[in-house]
Amino acid sequence: MAAETTPALRIRGLEAGYGATPVLRGLDLDVPSGVTAVLGSSGCGKTTLLRAVAGFVTPGGGTIAVAGTEVVGAGRSVPARRRGIGYVPQEGALFPHLSVGRNVAFGLPRSQRRGSAGVVAEALAMVELDAAMAERYPHELSGGQQQRVALARALAPRPRLVLLDEPFSSLDAGLREETGRAVVRALHAAGAAAVLVTHDQGEALSLADQVAVMVQGQFLQVADPATVYLSPADPRVASFIGHASMLPGRIDADGRGECALGTITVRPGTPPGAARFAVRSEQLQVRPPDGEGTPGEVLDVSFFGHDATIRIRLGTGEQIAARTPADAVPLAGDRVRVAVLGEVVAFAG
Repeated sequence: MAAETTPALRIRGLEAGYGATPVLRGLDLDVPSGVTAVLGSSGCGKTTLLRAVAGFVTPGGGTIAVAGTEVVGAGRSVPARRRGIGYVPQEGALFPHLSVGRNVAFGLPRSQRRGSAGVVAEALAMVELDAAMAERYPHELSGGQQQRVALARALAPRPRLVLLDEPFSSLDAGLREETGRAVVRALHAAGAAAVLVTHDQGEALSLADQVAVMVQGQFLQVADPATVYLSPADPRVASFIGHASMLPGRIDADGRGECALGTITVRPGTPPGAARFAVRSEQLQVRPPDGEGTPGEVLDVSFFGHDATIRIRLGTGEQIAARTPADAVPLAGDRVRVAVLGEVVAFAG
């Protein structure tokens, strides 16, 4: 039997808060390799988790191990500087008075900073920046370049684990995607695992190997992106990931679902009885008022160029969100019909 690989990060029963206010509530998490995205809305505890792992917040309970070495637990807490962790804050936090090269070298132990030009060039190459960038200053760089330099600084000491605190949130959409993919390539090149904190589900699903969905200081589901999206373990995950419309209804003895959208096909596994159906926006097909489907009224339209999201009120009063191609967008106030495509995820109760 092959030996179990030591994860880059292992958290067990982690609790943390501020004063009498609890934030993290008994979290468990393994980060074996690659990128793990901690995904959740603002205020759910994502940054507190990252700061506890980094050593900036003292947990109230539980254990944290980095590359097999316990850094929190049994009444001990290893200082942040000795945890062997790279940290990239939200704004990069480069020193404006230092050149790029000196910023990157700052991430090295003090004893290694002299004669570090080769290490700096290697770190810049990992984040796909030319070695000549070492002579520039932060104000001479774009936002995406600054974030790559911040990552190079975190990678220069060759940590086993890198923490990224919403590092792309200040970038525009196109630059965010480009920088995110460059960062993931750099992490793989360095052989470093990473924890990426984000509230952007598209970012989490497209960049991460594993997604941990957090709500109110707890993980509702930890799995690969496809599993989290297609097979949510909790109604709150389904509602948050993909903005699924949650509709009450029932499942009959033959496994068919009945709700405001009529009879729908339900993914096997949910017992007969009262149920809640998570209908993803791309499963809803908007048709003309004389077509087949459930009648409804368009409330508003969000146009994105390549497609649009249509909010529709059904005759029963429930509201749903459908995604439709850009060449078939109705107007607010239009009467339409809505059909459901494919199997719908259902939750008992």
